[in-house]
Amino acid sequence: MSAQPQARIPATYLRGGTSKGVFFRLEDLPEACRVPGRPRDRLFQRVIGSPDPYAAQIDGMGGATSSTSKCVIISPSTRAGHDVDYLYGQVSIDKDFVDWSGNCGNLSTGAGAFAIHAGYVRDVPQDGICTVRIWQANIGKTIVAHVPVRGGQVQESGDFELDGVTFPAAEIVLEFLDPADDGDDGGAMFPTGKLIDELDVPGLGTVKATLINSGIPTVFVNAADIGHTGAELREHINSSPALLAKFEALRVAGALRMGLIQTAEEAATRQHTPKIAFVAPAADYTTSSGKAVPAGDIDLLVRALSMGKLHHAMMGTASVAIATAAAIPGTLVNLAAGGGERAAVRFGHPSGVLRVGAEACQVDGQWTVTKAVMSRSARILMEGVVRVPAGSF
Repeated sequence: MSAQPQARIPATYLRGGTSKGVFFRLEDLPEACRVPGRPRDRLFQRVIGSPDPYAAQIDGMGGATSSTSKCVIISPSTRAGHDVDYLYGQVSIDKDFVDWSGNCGNLSTGAGAFAIHAGYVRDVPQDGICTVRIWQANIGKTIVAHVPVRGGQVQESGDFELDGVTFPAAEIVLEFLDPADDGDDGGAMFPTGKLIDELDVPGLGTVKATLINSGIPTVFVNAADIGHTGAELREHINSSPALLAKFEALRVAGALRMGLIQTAEEAATRQHTPKIAFVAPAADYTTSSGKAVPAGDIDLLVRALSMGKLHHAMMGTASVAIATAAAIPGTLVNLAAGGGERAAVRFGHPSGVLRVGAEACQVDGQWTVTKAVMSRSARILMEGVVRVPAGSF
């Protein structure tokens, strides 16, 4: 029997928004894991407890949901005008891969707070707001986090309430600058150049969809077109293999049309993107905690899936996509919200209500978005070292 000692790696377990993950400073990682490759992937998998055929992640830090199966690397930025580089890995729960294809908007909040905790930010004020400029290395975008500080340290306690998070905390405002995908054709925000496409989906037929690259590639469909109301909770969707297969078929069709994959088989190793979401006009509904949300408190209903399961709240990056699509007249999101021009939108998700904003305009006939804004919070849950068996990476 092997009797190898465990490796000890400095790490911080941190909640950001409605997600949580294990944060590392780049310089604290084993040398072989400081660069992309199989050793880094294997380390993150072992830290989280994947791949786990039981889908429980008992032997790791993961929580067996897409929101809690995450690792982050923060380092001093190599980009001019930025404080830190932020790299995010979505660890598959039961399959042998780490998806690096997108960002986590919720943990972007944690990236700003962790950058200050790690000593990477210069000129932190004693009291007030510290502005942290983050280079999101997965997608090559800038995120600006406005982090409250007190006594020169991150302020974590406060009265800001975020639906999907049980306890209040200090508010952190995030700005996602130029969140749409870059492209030479000027229409990369909408990869097909259309606000509404028609997808041929096996088992569903032709389905209208808005395909957008903003925050994260996202496929939006009307809830009514696929037999839903938009008020569904996790248990209704996630307990049905048939429904999950239907959404995966939609996601694959959207990924093919967006050019993210070339064959349907590729989707199995690209689970993090694109996201699939369904929208509906505002209606009364009850959240997963039993709270009643009246239709008058929201502009529309949105439900989204992450890593093959309905999300318990809303992904931060998908919220950027929602804000952008809502701001552009004629998208399915905009129409569900009542149409017209808008700078902000309130949407109902399974855990409650979120308000997001976006600044969008037309340039030479093409839509562009300068930034999307939302509020989140972050809190360190534990810090010290994480242990993994030596030789496992």
